[in-house]
Amino acid sequence: MRRCKDGIRGLGYNSLMIKISWVTALFLWVGLLAGQAAAREMSVSEEILEILREKDQITEEQYQQMKAKAAEEKVQKEGSETDFKVYWKNGLRLESNDGNFKYRIGGRIQLDWGSIDPDGDLNRDLEAVEGDPLKGSGVEFRRARFFISGTLYDSVIFKAEYDFAQGETEFKSVYLGLKKIPYIGRILVGHIKEPFSLEELTSSKYITFMERALPNAFVPGFNTGILLQNAVLNERLTWAAGVFQEADDFGDSFNDFSDYNITARLTGLPWYVDDGTRLIHLGLSYSHQVRDEKQIDASVRYRSRPETHLTDARIVDTSDILVDDVNLINPELALVYGPFSLQGEYFQALLAADAADDPDFRGYYVYGSFFLTGEHRAYDPSDGSFDRIVPKQNFHPTQGGWGAWELGLRYSTLDLTEKNVAGGKAVDWTIGLNWYLNPQVRVMFNYVHSDLKDRANVADGDINIFQSRFQIDF
Repeated sequence: MRRCKDGIRGLGYNSLMIKISWVTALFLWVGLLAGQAAAREMSVSEEILEILREKDQITEEQYQQMKAKAAEEKVQKEGSETDFKVYWKNGLRLESNDGNFKYRIGGRIQLDWGSIDPDGDLNRDLEAVEGDPLKGSGVEFRRARFFISGTLYDSVIFKAEYDFAQGETEFKSVYLGLKKIPYIGRILVGHIKEPFSLEELTSSKYITFMERALPNAFVPGFNTGILLQNAVLNERLTWAAGVFQEADDFGDSFNDFSDYNITARLTGLPWYVDDGTRLIHLGLSYSHQVRDEKQIDASVRYRSRPETHLTDARIVDTSDILVDDVNLINPELALVYGPFSLQGEYFQALLAADAADDPDFRGYYVYGSFFLTGEHRAYDPSDGSFDRIVPKQNFHPTQGGWGAWELGLRYSTLDLTEKNVAGGKAVDWTIGLNWYLNPQVRVMFNYVHSDLKDRANVADGDINIFQSRFQIDF
């Protein structure tokens, strides 16, 4: 169970802002000194002009004309020899001419609007049990992230990504690593996603629906650890494995008991043609989670919202379960056939928990999507996940461009009622419409119908959700 530092998040945020301010000031100061030094440095042509002017060998008019020309040539020369070139490629990029330093700066903003309408008895019971309202309408910044990543000397990589949504600052991908290691590929150390689940490892910028499916409750997500990963056989096969400490939203963890995960994932492309226009993806994830059944802080808990983040109320919830260990199993399947695609995953959690009589929890989802404008889902074979959609025509009504349009339908279910645990059973149907104005901007519309039953102290019932998202990433 992850430790939470709500009480010091404000302090963490202020400290982070102070650090960012100091770093920014330092860069500006160094740049100013460099600029002043460059301004003081005089070229040979300028020195010759000064000598000729002092000896009255040229007129003042000639001096000014030749000085302007020398300055122009100096600028052109310095421009050709500049240390870094700056360009845009799905984000702001800086690269040294010798290729030893490569940086990328970017982020994402996702603004959600929505309305939730549950059955009356269900709403009353859930609010009593959860302490948070389910019924209502609202708006939130789902994600507001900023990152910088880079490569140093073609072998050292790093990334520092922070999320400022929800009025808090949280670590996301914060790591350093090595790449191009023979037989291993890459080694990452830091706060990173455990290699588990196709939908989880596909960025929130590229997932088909606004929220991941109900069984995502089983996914370990971000933790602090060491990850090894590689793509082999001409990127037709990927593997990843690592050891992770259960950590809080700042990547921190400290305790005197066992509380770690060993997680691995293997994916393959038995069919991949036309640069991913048609493909079959197969994958298998596994995680062995070591805990101490005598420690309440090492317990596990599975719970899920009804595929919307606007409310904090969970419709299914096991509460804390004392366990000695957990085994998570997750097979994956995806098909892309031109504008049509299918994707599905099955999740099972096998708990060694004496007090709860060793329950097994499970869930799965399956969905299809279709691009009305002829695009196809983009796939990244280097890490076995889906990637950015590039419309055939960007939104530009005066030139006849209306972007890309995608329809999606998903069925998902999560069963957390087993033996001595009555966490509830949920089934969701989600209809989605995505409008990609260009590769960086997307508008999403989702309707979710959720059915809940078999949760202790909560009446069975239905929930209807209408929500939309306005997204930009850079």
